[in-house]
Amino acid sequence: MPKRILPLSEQQVRKAKPQAKEAKLFDGKGLFLLITPSGGKLWRFKYQFGGKEKLLAFGSYPEVSLADAREKLAAARKQVAAGIDPSGMKKALKAAQVAASENAFEIVAREWHTRFLNTWTVGHADTILKRLERDVFPWLGDRPISEIEPPDVLAVLRRVESRGALETAHRIKTICGQVFRYAVATGRATRDVAADLKGALPPPPEKHHASITDPKEVAHLIRAIQEYEGGFVVRCALRLAPLFFVRPGELRQAEWSEVNFDEALWTIPAERMKMKAAHTVPLSSQALEILKELHSFSGRGRYLFPCARSVARPMSNNAVNAALRRMGFDKDTMTGHGFRATARTILDEVLNIRPDYIEHQLAHAVKDPNGRAYNRTAHLAERRKMMQVWADYLDDLVAGAREIPLKQRGQE
Repeated sequence: MPKRILPLSEQQVRKAKPQAKEAKLFDGKGLFLLITPSGGKLWRFKYQFGGKEKLLAFGSYPEVSLADAREKLAAARKQVAAGIDPSGMKKALKAAQVAASENAFEIVAREWHTRFLNTWTVGHADTILKRLERDVFPWLGDRPISEIEPPDVLAVLRRVESRGALETAHRIKTICGQVFRYAVATGRATRDVAADLKGALPPPPEKHHASITDPKEVAHLIRAIQEYEGGFVVRCALRLAPLFFVRPGELRQAEWSEVNFDEALWTIPAERMKMKAAHTVPLSSQALEILKELHSFSGRGRYLFPCARSVARPMSNNAVNAALRRMGFDKDTMTGHGFRATARTILDEVLNIRPDYIEHQLAHAVKDPNGRAYNRTAHLAERRKMMQVWADYLDDLVAGAREIPLKQRGQE
């Protein structure tokens, strides 16, 4: 008869000492404690499956007590009785956990962020990551992205909305949608669940055209424009937009017959102006340089910025905005119309230009002290100086110089 194995006691397990070689203390039914020469106490289950002897680890003592090891043994024996290999099952579960970890929302989101990092400005990329880290990762970060459902995302958005940040909630919804679409493209999700939340949040309040007015962020914007690698015509329009700060329609429909290189002036006819009065834009040296470069490309035609499909038409009214989007500036951050607010804010608050000069250059309805509207050449000399100061200031921002007070530019 085989020798009967007596069950182990907790005291035996606790007092077991290491030997020069590995030692085993058997508890019965295939469960034993392996004692290593270094003092480790490891629970093992020896069993037969498919005609082969196999070994399954249950953990180490004292983290796994004798009672815990017996519970694991009972569960494993049930699997064997049901025709399931517990060792194979453990490996499969571990592999699934690893796969789930690698496909967690945070892992995918950071991969997406890294992949598109070079297409955004530094400030925009930083804003995206901070929003994810603050408002999304704590609740969805460790979830497998394929298992996240619309209500999970909505719960995240409502937390943001509840603190009064409805616009931020909408922006986070857009970011999550981009992450989910990236996951779909890379085979880690089947759909963009954020798209199912259309109408789930109240619409954000209407606001003026989005613009960037912080000098540091303006520096990021101008650098991004200088590094833009799209079509030449659109690139020139982007470079001139902040220098001119005219309305988008006035810019895209500009004609070469309106540009006077000798006098460094661009005169927009009344029929194209919102106020139905002709408007003069003094050209800084930087603007003239860009225009001369552009003239060698489209100067034989009618428009400064011809359509790619037909030189008989100006470029699309969405060309500048589309380029801003490709550079990473969403519609809530910057628009083609926003260059006007950018210039107005900084000219007033940083460079201390007289407000009436600024308003006149913006082609707003400005009146003199007698209530008469200024004509298009009013304060032209002062505005010419202002436009050069503005162009130089943008250059200084890009170069990393601090805001330069107006008096250092020789202005009154």
